[in-house]
This record gives sequence, C-alpha cells and structure tokens, in this order.
Amino acid sequence: MDKPSRFTRAARAAARFTGRPLCFNLALLIVIVWLVTGPVFGFSDTWQLVINTGTTIVTFLMVFLIQNTQNRDTEAMHIKLDEIIRATRTAQNELLDLEELDEKTLDDYRRRYERLAEHARHKISEKSKK
Repeated sequence: MDKPSRFTRAARAAARFTGRPLCFNLALLIVIVWLVTGPVFGFSDTWQLVINTGTTIVTFLMVFLIQNTQNRDTEAMHIKLDEIIRATRTAQNELLDLEELDEKTLDDYRRRYERLAEHARHKISEKSKK
C-alpha cells in the first residue's frame, strides 16, 4: 500500500487535533484573551480586526480540512459498503458503484427501494393484524 501524501498526513493530524477538547479550549482562551485586552486597546478597529482576520483565516483553512476528511471518510465507507454488497450472495452487484450514477438513475433506484420497504411494512402490518 502506498504511503499517504504529506498533505494527507498533515490533514489527518490537524483533524485529530482540532477535534479534541484541548483545541476548543485553546480557541476559547484566545477569545477570552482578546476580550480582556479590549479595554487596553480601547476597543479599537485594529483590536477588532485582529479577531476578525484570525477567525477568517482559521475558518477558510478548516473548510478545506473538513472537506478533505469528509471525502476520505466517504470514499472509505463506499469501499466498505461495496465489499459487503460484493460478498453478499443475493446482493445486486450493479449497486456497487451507485454513487457514480446520474440523478435520474439514483432517483429510480431510491423509488424502487422505497416501494420494497413499503411492501415489507405492509406485510408486517398484515401479519400483526392476524
């Protein structure tokens, strides 16, 4: 198996760090320090610009980090689900790459499975009445 790229390793490390309470507490501490220094700087425009710029930069970078993590997790989940479908004897293998299909085809499959679910619930309802 190939070694993950530097970006992937950095994104994983950053995602692990930013998802921990320590990171939240650090961000909270920064905001508290910023608030406390407000009177010292006379609540100036520069004082406000510091927090606005900082949060904008962090938010901008986090969008890419979250998207990368979500893409990787989604891809892994698809592969795992594909393996379950492939390994199940009665499964329909045409569902393996469902995420690659166009919207109309996906809607058709969704409606088909909704009908199957409705039929199954109806059967259960009929059995419980007897």
